[in-house]
Amino acid sequence: MTVDNETVRRIARLARIAVKDEELPPLAGELNAILGWVEQLNEVDVAQVPPMTSAVEITLKQREDDVTAGHIPDDVLKNAPESELGFFVVPKVVE
Repeated sequence: MTVDNETVRRIARLARIAVKDEELPPLAGELNAILGWVEQLNEVDVAQVPPMTSAVEITLKQREDDVTAGHIPDDVLKNAPESELGFFVVPKVVE
C-alpha cells in the first residue's frame, strides 16, 4: 500500500491537523516508510510464539476483595456541596 498526497490530506483532515500543501510530499514519504516497516513485520513467523502481555514474565499482586465500610450514606453526603433526599445535587447538563 502506498500513500499519496491526497491520502495524506484526507488523513490530516480526519485527524483535524492543519497541513500545508508543501508539507504533503514529505509526510507521504514518512507514512510510506512506516507502512514499509509494518509490511516487514508481517513477514516474521510468529506461529510458535505464545501471546504475551509483557516483555517479562510477571504476576500481578492481588488483594482480597473484602467490603470494609458501607451503608454510610450520611457520612458520604457530608462531602457534597449540596444534597437533597439522600442524593448529590449537580448542575443540569442537558437543556
